[in-house]
Amino acid sequence: MNKKFVGTGVALVTPFNKDLSVDHKSLANIVENNIKNGTDYLVISGTTGESVTITAEEKKEIIKTISNTNQGRLPLVLGIGGNNTLSVVEEIKNTDFTGIDAILSVSPYYSKPTQEGLYQHFKTVSEASPVPVILYNVPGRTSKNMLPETIISLANDFENIIAVKEAAGDMHQYLQLLKDKPKNFLVISGDDDLALSVVLAGGAGVISVIGQALPKEFAKMIKLGLEGNVKDAYFLHYKLMEITGLIFSENNPSGIKAVFESLNICDATVRLPLVEATAELKQKITQALKEFK
Repeated sequence: MNKKFVGTGVALVTPFNKDLSVDHKSLANIVENNIKNGTDYLVISGTTGESVTITAEEKKEIIKTISNTNQGRLPLVLGIGGNNTLSVVEEIKNTDFTGIDAILSVSPYYSKPTQEGLYQHFKTVSEASPVPVILYNVPGRTSKNMLPETIISLANDFENIIAVKEAAGDMHQYLQLLKDKPKNFLVISGDDDLALSVVLAGGAGVISVIGQALPKEFAKMIKLGLEGNVKDAYFLHYKLMEITGLIFSENNPSGIKAVFESLNICDATVRLPLVEATAELKQKITQALKEFK
């Protein structure tokens, strides 16, 4: 089993300055804070990192900042995915994987392929990747659910497909994956609100959004869950519940950036077509953080 991806991974934001340039200083601070407070691995350039509005050049600089700050202390997962299979393969070929432990590859969006199309896409990605592949199923964003049978087939057929970040928000689907998966394949929660339930059912952990802002408490909750300490884990789950719900109420990552702004860690700026969290949501988040502390 790939033990390095058991526990709490965080899908890092990309902080921006007011002029929309990447705020590398704040990014380094977020990484350092996570390393020191119990996060187990870092995910670069996922949805939460606003990957679709980041240029290829900016992506290289973001990887550099995170790698230089990390200094090999935590495993790094790099988001490389899309709905043009040939472009995904091209990006994999042109990526320097020094210090990168795996890729997180999102299921193709917009095109709405069949299950066979999804299988063939990830077969091609698997064959191109020099590092392990974590599948990412998020039908709320891709408009196509990658069914458990497809994921299990990929897990059985390709040795370097080691995990799935499952984010369909469907507990039954999680349980189906956990029941049928090969022994060493990891089922990772992509839903912060269901993460503890998934862990207690046999999941490997989470790739979290809220975890990067409150790493100490969130990582502790997951650790307790993995140890089977249900009572203490749920105590933290209920404590985190309100803020977790709030950050997704308008848009991700606008919500988590509002949390960071409230904590004076980075600006809430996002790139269009996203807009910042509303003043009303920011107020609720600030209040929830006060109560959380």
